[in-house]
Amino acid sequence: MDSKARIAVFISGGGTNLQSLIDTSQQGRLSGDIVLVVSSKSNAYGLERAKNAGIDTFVYKLKNYAGSEEAEKDLLEMLEEYGVEFIALAGYLKLIPVSVIKKYRDRITNIHPALLPKYGGKGMYGRHVHEAVLASGDKESGATVHLVDEIYDNGRILVQEKVPVLPGDDPDKLAARVLKIEHKIYPLALEKLIRGEV
Repeated sequence: MDSKARIAVFISGGGTNLQSLIDTSQQGRLSGDIVLVVSSKSNAYGLERAKNAGIDTFVYKLKNYAGSEEAEKDLLEMLEEYGVEFIALAGYLKLIPVSVIKKYRDRITNIHPALLPKYGGKGMYGRHVHEAVLASGDKESGATVHLVDEIYDNGRILVQEKVPVLPGDDPDKLAARVLKIEHKIYPLALEKLIRGEV
């Protein structure tokens, strides 16, 4: 591919996966440029990361609109304005509007801090996931990059990598181990998708 793909990253928090994608893109290891960061929270630290990298940002909150239809229209227009071709969810805690999923079918990815299909679905995010894994007694966890469809954590799996659950683990220790894997596999999965290898 000659020209680089145009990517929007959606966040809700600290944006460490966003940072990993920014770094990979800037190092030329991702066939794409992050042209827009969309956040569901105006105080998300990921917005600072975007500004530091010179990337435009957009805070997208439903309560700022008269209704969901108006909100979706505005979001779609914003994505169009930036010529976005791929969307990467990086700790984005809201359900993506159906109109956006339809327009970007098979071009939206998400990273999940567990081995899907286990520990997925509504309410399964962040610390909750690691608590559930530890409570189950599973001997391994990991991270999953998958395509996004209309149902939480349901789309086709692109890349998965495992990490061991160690004796003495608590949710924070396990989360830190999984996060390292997330930062490694997310850019790889996105690259495969952009290159049409999945």
